[in-house]
Amino acid sequence: MASLQPWYHGTITRSRTEDLLTKADRDGSFILRSSESILGAYALCVLYQKCVYTYRILPNEDRKLSVQASEGVPNRFFSVLSNLVEAYYSPNMGLVTHLQHPVPKEEELDDESEQNTQPPQLPPRNFQVSDVKESHEQTCLALSETYLQRLQMVDLSAVPDEHQRALQEYFSTSLVLDAAQVHSGNPSMPGLKKLTLGLCRNLNNEISRIVPTLEAFQKVLDQQMSPGIGRSRSQVSADRVQSMSLKLEQLTKLLDSIEEKAKSSVFETVGFDGGCKRSLIPPTFEVKSESLGISTKMYLKVDVETGRLYFKKSKDGAEDKFFLQNKILQLIKSQKMPAKLVIVVETDREKILKKDVIFFDTKKREGFCQLLQQLKNKHSAKPEPDMITVFVGTWNMGNAGPPHSIKSWFQCNGQGKTRDDTADHIPHDMYVIGTQEDPLGEREWIDAVKNALRLITDISFKLVAIQTLWNIRIMVLAKPEHENRISHIFSDSVKTGIANRLGNKGAVGVSFMFKGTSFGFVNSHLTSGSEKKLRRNQNYVSILRFLNLGDKKLNPFDITNRFTHLFWLGDLNYRIELPSTEAETIVSKIKQQQYQELLGKDQLNMERDEGKVFLHFDEEDISFAPTYRFERDTREKYAYTKAKATGTKYNLPSWCDRILRKSYPLVHVVCQSYGCTNDIMTSDHSPVFATFEVGVASQFVSKQDPSSASDGGIKLMNCVATLFTKSKTRFFIEYHSSCLEKIVKTSEGENTELKNGSIKVRFGEVQLKPIISDPEYLLDQHILICVKSTDFDESYGEGCVALRAAEACGTEFHVTLTHHGERTGTLTGGIQLHLAECKQTEKLYDFIKVEKDDHGSSKSKTGDNKFILPHALEITNPSYMGVGIKCGYATDKGWSYTPKAGSISPKCPGHDQAPSTPGENKTGTEMFDNPLYASRATHGRKEQESPRWDPPTPPPPSDPGAPVPVVVDGDPERPPKPSPRNRSFVCPSSESKPPPGGSAGPKRPVGGARPPRPAKRQGPLDPLLLPKPREHAIPPARPSQPSSAYRLARE
Repeated sequence: MASLQPWYHGTITRSRTEDLLTKADRDGSFILRSSESILGAYALCVLYQKCVYTYRILPNEDRKLSVQASEGVPNRFFSVLSNLVEAYYSPNMGLVTHLQHPVPKEEELDDESEQNTQPPQLPPRNFQVSDVKESHEQTCLALSETYLQRLQMVDLSAVPDEHQRALQEYFSTSLVLDAAQVHSGNPSMPGLKKLTLGLCRNLNNEISRIVPTLEAFQKVLDQQMSPGIGRSRSQVSADRVQSMSLKLEQLTKLLDSIEEKAKSSVFETVGFDGGCKRSLIPPTFEVKSESLGISTKMYLKVDVETGRLYFKKSKDGAEDKFFLQNKILQLIKSQKMPAKLVIVVETDREKILKKDVIFFDTKKREGFCQLLQQLKNKHSAKPEPDMITVFVGTWNMGNAGPPHSIKSWFQCNGQGKTRDDTADHIPHDMYVIGTQEDPLGEREWIDAVKNALRLITDISFKLVAIQTLWNIRIMVLAKPEHENRISHIFSDSVKTGIANRLGNKGAVGVSFMFKGTSFGFVNSHLTSGSEKKLRRNQNYVSILRFLNLGDKKLNPFDITNRFTHLFWLGDLNYRIELPSTEAETIVSKIKQQQYQELLGKDQLNMERDEGKVFLHFDEEDISFAPTYRFERDTREKYAYTKAKATGTKYNLPSWCDRILRKSYPLVHVVCQSYGCTNDIMTSDHSPVFATFEVGVASQFVSKQDPSSASDGGIKLMNCVATLFTKSKTRFFIEYHSSCLEKIVKTSEGENTELKNGSIKVRFGEVQLKPIISDPEYLLDQHILICVKSTDFDESYGEGCVALRAAEACGTEFHVTLTHHGERTGTLTGGIQLHLAECKQTEKLYDFIKVEKDDHGSSKSKTGDNKFILPHALEITNPSYMGVGIKCGYATDKGWSYTPKAGSISPKCPGHDQAPSTPGENKTGTEMFDNPLYASRATHGRKEQESPRWDPPTPPPPSDPGAPVPVVVDGDPERPPKPSPRNRSFVCPSSESKPPPGGSAGPKRPVGGARPPRPAKRQGPLDPLLLPKPREHAIPPARPSQPSSAYRLARE
């Protein structure tokens, strides 16, 4: 078998193959692996002169294998891989060199072997382990012995004696016969069927008797009284051959239908609309308001049902002063004062006022903002939501059932970043719950969660999807009104247990589309043990490679690039990497809430810092205690020691249970809470929760007349890929996007080998034609990029570019290319977007902004409290910059965008807007545009930093029709560029700072002096005719230095 050969490495990654061949460092070294792009094919990788050559091995119709070698060499066909490899040891077979030195496999890391009270996971063997070729009979007997041993460990006191004998007989005799049948090609397993029918004989008769009764009950509850629902009595009684599973499924569906219809009937009778329980008693917030330097107490009352915000002088005072939802224009959070909020409202006389208020603490301010957003969303005139909230929870249940109440988990009550009590009854749009070591059945757990949510929200949530792998489970619930907005639902699982064949460890996942936005959720339970860090890393890569979710057209991309938003949760099992002797010290620091020092030793943080796992993922700041390992029924004591026959085993308190996310560039996502509960104590793990505010795109219907709409266009130019590979091949780029009619491929790129062993590949200009050119649609889209080899069609790196970055004429992008979770290179280039003229609709998530610098109240000369709009420097949205990530790790998002030189002054067609004048009584669209949506707003911020002057345009090219060149990193023939920033659009401070890597060119002028305008470029000049510098009062900028406008755009 090929799997036993030293040269066959199975599903090893391409990059790891190159690393092993490079270490071998001998011509003729080779590895044979499975193909990443073609199912059933192989890749033969050969090292020659420090380069790796890859050849396809493809099966034909007769399943015989042949190597795609050099042209002119006749194909030879082989039945097995070993014969093929043996033949290619001979020279002149069409390879760059004949096969000589097989590179052996790496030593596999030890699989998990936990010593606990659980049944054994590996079949006990009664023969020598060194005997590699095990017989089929021995394997079957070992399997039978394993199950018999497990049966002895199960409590059978409630099982009838006849059923016990039936189970004993099956595992000892019939199981071996079934295994023999399967081995011979018959998968029917008659022994199992016979056992099932025998055990369920009475149940089968009872179901046949009770189903007609339930169907009659259902028809009575059916409001439409539709004839023909369900099956008739005669059909049920006649169908004796119907399988047990189908009957049970029918019974379950009938019971669910009865429950839902009964509740619907009762709710309709009492006039219940499924709204928020506390909406009848609107919450009131006590705040301080400053006016003319005098601080006064004020009360804000939020009535979500009526859509009103009341301003009251006393808690029980008159409610005559209020603003309707359409008059509440903006909420601006102060970053300097975390409890301060500016409320921008419009009066009946169309005057814009601002109200500066200070809450008791930040949590109260956040609760008020969430209620205001719910109010705006409830009374919005938009037919479809553009923002939803998502609850994500993970809990290792420790093989114990849940307590009577788990509502604190769904209300985000406990430690860490939690919700205010005024907002904990606001229902989320979706609930995603992941569990590990879950002892409950699917139906039992669904009912438990639904009942808990119904008690909190009075809403019967709909089940979107559920996926279970052994005791690992993920479940997605959604509000009933979203049921028709969710489509393309997929679920899958991956085993990473012993030899990647057992499901005690692994992952389950669910993906779907919410209108025009794709979501992916992964719940994983990775290998345990403090010393098994590398094995956990392997688990992560295996899940990335083999979890099959999302659009099948995106096969070149792993799940980290397939979804607009990907959430990864679970018991990741990464530990605090400190010696066991530090156990008491760790507990002491936890009691004192000194988490930062411990988080610095957190294995997950350290592995992310080194780019080994969760590359470009984000995690909210951890401000809660480690969630593992507690003594059950208490949260006051960590049980970090366990007595074993081999000695004392230590499980130091650790943050095993985590929630991370990865989103496409320039999309709206904000983490509102991240913490753990205090009162759910049935397991040695505490449940962890996180909530997110997520922007979503609708299924777009253009408001333009199709006959008059101009064609839009996307131009990608000067793309240069730097690939960390030693492969001797050629490359091209594939562009994928839902806004394109089909996949677009470039022509073959031009390779240049670099001194560090990497390859630089230049690609030509590409024009992409979107299916819809309306900006409302196009600016929410993304282009997925995949760099592939021409000879093997395998991916060498994937990335993503946001079209919103190119809204203002031209933008340079810098994207980190990844493949199977590894950093494989970079891609730089320029992108231009041609948009049709159209007024864009304001998004609900732009309702709340963050004011970077608080300069105090702005008053008009008359003393009226008129709202003077702050300039764009001060208003931003943190969700586009990753401001929420406060830890030192995970700052690299894998992308950055830089406004193109010369694109400051001109504006793109369809986006021209008159600048706002301070003091005008209008909302000022220019100032409230999110500056991170486009480079246009960024320009406005930069211009405010220096004295007002018209920035000069760069010298035009010698050819008037030639486009302005795009500067690309790493190209010595082009102007230098500062090193790329880790985050895009980071708001600058009030003082100008030089670009990273040192200053480039002259400093920006200060004071009121205007900068020198560069001389116009002409044709080639004779050095003898150049004027002397002293003849000019103000010398022009040197041609070798970038112009001021260029520097302004790049900084």
